[in-house]
Amino acid sequence: MATETAPDRPAALTSLTDEEVMFRSAVTEFAELEVRPRVQAMERAGRLDPALIPQLFALGLMGIEVPEDFGGAGGSLMMVTLAVEAISRVDAAAAIMVDVQNTLVNYPITRYGSDEIKSRYLPRLTGGTVGAYALSEPGSGSDAFGLQTSATRSGSHFVLNGRKMWITNGAEAGVFVVFANADRAAGYKGITAFIVERDFPGFRVGKKEDKLGIRASSTVELMLDGCEVPAGNVLGPVGQGYKIAIETLNEGRIGIGAQMIGIAGGALSAATEYIKERKQFGKPLSDFQGIQFQIAQAATELEAARLMVYNAARLKDAGYDIAREGAMAKLFASQVCERVTSRCVELFGGYGYTTDYPVEKFYRDAKIGTIYEGTSNMQLQTIAKAVLR
Repeated sequence: MATETAPDRPAALTSLTDEEVMFRSAVTEFAELEVRPRVQAMERAGRLDPALIPQLFALGLMGIEVPEDFGGAGGSLMMVTLAVEAISRVDAAAAIMVDVQNTLVNYPITRYGSDEIKSRYLPRLTGGTVGAYALSEPGSGSDAFGLQTSATRSGSHFVLNGRKMWITNGAEAGVFVVFANADRAAGYKGITAFIVERDFPGFRVGKKEDKLGIRASSTVELMLDGCEVPAGNVLGPVGQGYKIAIETLNEGRIGIGAQMIGIAGGALSAATEYIKERKQFGKPLSDFQGIQFQIAQAATELEAARLMVYNAARLKDAGYDIAREGAMAKLFASQVCERVTSRCVELFGGYGYTTDYPVEKFYRDAKIGTIYEGTSNMQLQTIAKAVLR
């Protein structure tokens, strides 16, 4: 990708500032030196290497957008995008920990938290405490506002009761952004966001899911059984949780788009190297026009997806509403990722179907992009509403 522009001309979407170039280089080096050697062991164990998590904090990757006053880097969503993409080229499970921390936990606390909440929690979330976002429930996935977890005021506390499912980072997290309904009669306008700590009475982390892909990333169930949450831990106004959830997911979808272009980029890089080395009929696979065309098609689709993701990130950083652009970026990037990783498995032939080569993992990791933080059908619904409005 070009990173230089002619004087007095608008910058290309893929053009990066000097700071962004340096940041991406540092993350790329970290991913190669620290993450890559651990990938297979983490995949087999089904969890991130505990020694890796403090390194994510030390490099500043767990507080990219958080203001410097609270221990963050004071960066941008574009920098989050670059970090998630770079790590996903090596391991999507490590990348999603960074993504969720920044887009689904730090962002709503920074955006909606009181001064007291920000002072209390952001230094922890940038200094060593993993966070998680808890919206989905056993009976409400795409219909997130049909959630059944309740919040009842009791003196200086709210008492939360219910279950949450599919909670990324839940096994490692010490702080959770939890959504519950404080007024069922008001419907979705009763939904309220709370900050819940792992050791609050009545809160328990349940079983860890055994998954197809991103296996080292924890996905757990949460149980809230009379969980006592101080009233001061309400995030934003009571009854405004639906607004916080929607806006947070709009940002989060950029992170998922970045994850998808990273996975596809990692798979395509591996496949490109392989076809240059693998010989059939006396010459490298890369000499065959049929193979060349497949690589060209994959590279073109990947670049288109990257442009959409970068554009949405730039728009968000500039203060625009990105509900439409974020949905489009996530939808298209996840579709491209599935196609590119599938093609890369085929380019490896039988080797691609084995765990000895990296593309089968990229292929499995790709699938989640069409599901979490809003399925592809939900993205289409969001896009259709915007187009037909």
